[in-house]
Amino acid sequence: MPSLKDLKNRISSVKNTRKITKAMQMVAAAKLRRAQDAAESARPYSERMLAVMASLAASVEGTPSAPRLLAGTGSDQTHLLIVMTAERGLCGGFNVNIAKKAKAHAAKLKAEGKTVKVLTVGKKGRDALRRELGNLFIDHVDLSEVKRLRYFHAQGIAKNVLNRFDEGEFDVATLFYSRFENVVTQIPTAEQIVPAKFEAANDGGAASTVYDYEPSEEEILADLLPRGIATQIFAALLENGASEQGARMSAMDNATRNAGDMIDDLTIVYNRTRQAAITTELTEIISGAEAL
Repeated sequence: MPSLKDLKNRISSVKNTRKITKAMQMVAAAKLRRAQDAAESARPYSERMLAVMASLAASVEGTPSAPRLLAGTGSDQTHLLIVMTAERGLCGGFNVNIAKKAKAHAAKLKAEGKTVKVLTVGKKGRDALRRELGNLFIDHVDLSEVKRLRYFHAQGIAKNVLNRFDEGEFDVATLFYSRFENVVTQIPTAEQIVPAKFEAANDGGAASTVYDYEPSEEEILADLLPRGIATQIFAALLENGASEQGARMSAMDNATRNAGDMIDDLTIVYNRTRQAAITTELTEIISGAEAL
């Protein structure tokens, strides 16, 4: 059984830990508001741009003049997985869930005889994937020094991916990130970005409107698709940022509560141990007095 000194030291240690987790929770809550606003503000622009490209793609898809980013290479043998996670931990299952989805997708592709390559964004995802997929890594993007995400950060990642596509290093690229829903819910998401893949347009009847484009749809798409990929990556970075802060806030709140419960339990044990020690001393004193 631990001594009174050991119990006192442990209670003090847990109290210090609770102060840290409480402070981290408050910092995450402050950062969450800014990150959530950024992610939600980017959604309408990203969704509208994808809708415009989907409308253009529907008119040129399957034609010989369709851009390569839309038509693809004609093969799906080599897949690039772009796994986006956080640079820091202590955010619950946020990083693990994204890595788990990427590993499951990689295992499925390898079972089908496909070639898999991995580009990581964020140190924690790289660490989580290193053991099983480390031999498939081809590059890593370090954003640890970035205090606030900007569009040019996404442009840099998009340029890296597009250069590799132009050089024939892969046929299909899939983006892995976590979509923010609320503080307790972040959804690991896989999104194919090369070749461009669009959901069925739903513009409330506007999709049937006929437009005349100048220059041609093919030329517009050739210019829009690289920007669309950068926009998708930027939106994913913002979603990840909000998801990370929400997950960290929730994790630190749980840790603070658990520390409080542990302090209560240790305090009870400390009081019982102290009472037992006092009772033992009193018994020894009484026994000694009676012996006299």
